Amino acid sequence: MDIRATLAAQGYGQARQATQIAAPQADGDSANAFSEAIQNFTETVQRGESLATAAMTTGADPYALVTALAQTELAVETAVTVRDKVVEAYQEILRMPV
Repeated sequence: MDIRATLAAQGYGQARQATQIAAPQADGDSANAFSEAIQNFTETVQRGESLATAAMTTGADPYALVTALAQTELAVETAVTVRDKVVEAYQEILRMPV
């Protein structure tokens, strides 16, 4: 098995975990789950930015940089998808007859 494929699969698994939204608790604490998801997104983006800055200034590990950028890309794509769904739902509500 190619070691690059194994490393890529591991990186993808880590990125996927970073962007998954925690399921709301049984007591309906969805606001807490949403704030936790936003916090995870922010941490992922900040980690990617800090590693990119470190790679440009001090020559940090290129593998860590690629992994962090992949995680950041996945997090941003997830956020954009959620935003699009929210806008679509809002527009659908506006089209409803009163």
